[in-house]
This record gives sequence, structure tokens and C-alpha cells, in this order.
Amino acid sequence: MQLIRIARDLRVDFFRGLALWWIFTDHVPSDVLGDFSLRNFALCDATEVFVLLAGYGAGLAYGRALDQHGWLYAGADVVRRTWTLYVAHIFLFVVFAAQVAYSAAALDRADYLDEIHLDALGDSPYRAMLEALLLRFQPAYLNILPLYVVLLAMFAFALPLLRRPRVLLAGSALLYAWARAVQFNLPSWTGGGWFFNPLTWQLLFVIGAILAYSPATLDVPRRQMNILAALATAGGLAVVWLVWPYQSVIDALPPVLSRALLSIDKSGLHPMRLISVLGLAWIAARLIPRDAAWLRSRFAAPFVLAGQHSLPVFCAGIFLSFLGRLAMEEDDGIWAQIWVNLAGAIALVLVAALAAWFREKGAERPKPPPTLPPAVRADTA
Repeated sequence: MQLIRIARDLRVDFFRGLALWWIFTDHVPSDVLGDFSLRNFALCDATEVFVLLAGYGAGLAYGRALDQHGWLYAGADVVRRTWTLYVAHIFLFVVFAAQVAYSAAALDRADYLDEIHLDALGDSPYRAMLEALLLRFQPAYLNILPLYVVLLAMFAFALPLLRRPRVLLAGSALLYAWARAVQFNLPSWTGGGWFFNPLTWQLLFVIGAILAYSPATLDVPRRQMNILAALATAGGLAVVWLVWPYQSVIDALPPVLSRALLSIDKSGLHPMRLISVLGLAWIAARLIPRDAAWLRSRFAAPFVLAGQHSLPVFCAGIFLSFLGRLAMEEDDGIWAQIWVNLAGAIALVLVAALAAWFREKGAERPKPPPTLPPAVRADTA
């Protein structure tokens, strides 16, 4: 049984799987591997990679359905996927809330509830459940799937504009600029708006969809783009390594520049974060050919497999990351680090393999032989 689907762009699957691994390590405090995730080397992190590739996958899959069957058919597929993500989020919310609440009670660690913003669940449990169903209550760790749900729901209505990609891109950019200018965000029950503002993050999703469906629309001179991508990457690295860690450097910069660098926000997808992830995507696309042999190697296989089954792997990663945190709080030595990361990696790959097995099991189900009419059976007897 073939668990990995080969007839597709494995670069997308590999980097989506890598982003899922980074999400796991970034959510485990004191994890040494978290120091090697993307957030330490660029002005973006796994979330930007995940959303960009989610848009790319949506443009590829639903754009093909749009061309073959029209908007109604393709839009129905988007809505069905949106519902699947919504149900997965609610299930994850219940499981994760139970996990954190039980750990807080068993270990006498009420600070867990406060840190992960689940204290509201204890104060007003009935209202909290309603707000969770409305996606207005998003504890820490549980704010990526609601973003994805809203982005897909918006994409269902914008789907016909894939055939007019310049119009779609212009409208998306205008919405992004307006939402940032007036600081408009969807309301949150606990105040402050959504941690990931869908009205700004939709631009990254749309860019990914256009790159998949109509890459020629964003065709630009390669030499200039190579230079711009390198500058964006180097600039992001300089900010992360040479500016943010040192107050003396910040104080030495002109006040306007220091305020600008310190105001690079993630919630509203700051333009510098957007430029950073797009620059990295350009570099990866230029350096890694679609048919690169290493993408089919044993090294890449776990990431590719996880990337092809991102939803169950993401949900499992959130649950496992809190278990990893509990283990690290007991012992954060080298052996604990090894066992937490090894166990987490094995568990995530097993989840992906199980999802692949169920998919192939359904696809390979033998069809019953056709039943011949009685007259035909009599003639051939």
C-alpha cells in the first residue's frame, strides 16, 4: 500500500510537514529544537508558512474543480472542507480544554488555565462553550484553525475571481491595507479581537491560491526578485539576531526606525512579515526543483507524509505539545529533550500514516462484479 502520494508537488507537502513540526516544537516551552525553528531565522514563523501553503493547496484543488464543474460545485467543496475544519476545531477545543483543566487540577497548577486563557471556561462555562462554537473564544494554541475556517469560508465566495487573478489580488490587498489602517478585527469574547486577524491574513492565503492557479499573474523579472528575496531574508535575520535581542542597538537607532521595528506585529500580519515569508518562498522555489530526488528520500518521507495529512497531524501536535510541556517541567535535561522530541515525532508520523492508511483503504476497496441480467446469464450457462 502506497502511503505517500507521489503524483503531486512534494515541495508543498514537505514544507507543510516541516511547518507542522515547528508548530509542535514552538509550543513546547524549553524545547531546544524550538531554537532552530523558522521564527529564529526570519521575520515569520510556521504560521505564515502554513497559511501560504494552505492557500496554494486551495487554489490548486478548488481551482481545478472550478474549471471542470463551475463555481457552485467547487464552492460546495470549499464549504464542505470548511465544515470539516470547524468540526475538527471544536473537537480539539474540547479535548485540549479537558487536558489542560485536568492537568491544572491534578498538579495544582492553576496558572495553566490563566496562561492558556482557559480561566474564562471556569468562570463562565456555559457562555464559554457558546463562544467557542461561535469561534469568539480562542484559548492559546487554538487560534490557527479558526483562522483557517474563516479564510476558507471567504475563499468560497471569492472563488470565481480566481479566473481574474489581478482583480482578486487587488481586492485582497485593499482589504488588507484597510484592516491594518483602521485596525479592524473580528470581535473576541475575551477582548482584543482575534489573535490572527482573518481580514489581514487573507492576503497571504490569496497569494498562495493565485500562485497555484495562475502563477503567470505574478510573473516578475527573476533577477530582481532574487535580489529582493535575498534582501528580505537578510533584513529579517538582522532584525531577529542583531536588533531585537539588544536594547543598546534599539536605543542607538533613530526613534522612527526603532519604533517601526518594535511594532512588527504578528496578529495583523505586518508587511515585513508578509515580505519575509514571500521572500523565503521565492528562494525555496528557485533552489529546489519540483523533481528534486531528495524529496522522495527516507529523510523527507516523514515530513511529506505529515504534510499530506495536515489536519489530523496538526490536531495531534497541539495535544502532544502540552504533554511535552508537562514532561519538560519535570525534567528538561538532555535525555528528556531527546525522548520528548523523539516520541512526538514518532507519534505525529504514526497519525499521518494511519490517516494515509484509511484513505488508501477506502480507495482500494474492490468493486463488486457487475450483475448480468437473467437472460444473459441463461445464454452463457
